[in-house]
Amino acid sequence: MALPRIKVAKDKADLVQKLLDTKGTTGNFQTYADIVIFAACFGIKHQKKVPLKAISQSEPAPISLEVFISRGYDWVIKLIAFSDTQDINILSAYDSQTEVARIKILEEYANGGLEQLREELRGAIDYTERLLLILNSERFAEDKTDEEFDLSRFL
Repeated sequence: MALPRIKVAKDKADLVQKLLDTKGTTGNFQTYADIVIFAACFGIKHQKKVPLKAISQSEPAPISLEVFISRGYDWVIKLIAFSDTQDINILSAYDSQTEVARIKILEEYANGGLEQLREELRGAIDYTERLLLILNSERFAEDKTDEEFDLSRFL
């Protein structure tokens, strides 16, 4: 049985191509699978889950699950699905329906993450710097509740 394929929304295909590191581009990711996983994680972070409407059939074409597995992302897909459903049965390796459900969840979070990324990257020519700013803002984000005196609550 052939492994299922992960799809990308047609309206996000241009952004995905720009994020890919190819000759003549300023992309940062080696494969489409890397972009999809990053976007799905970004979608979860921003709690943005958007169903796919039209699907890209050319570049990027639907990506085989085998690519994700070979890059070690199978556990990430399962973790995303479990965090979304809170159902341990979604992790089953023996039920093909749970695999379909996991892929749908991944695609929807990736679509939402790509939508959020498009907003964050708007106006940038080279995405490298903007992506680093996004990652650093998450990495060095401070919990505002630990401060003794916070004037922001009066705004």
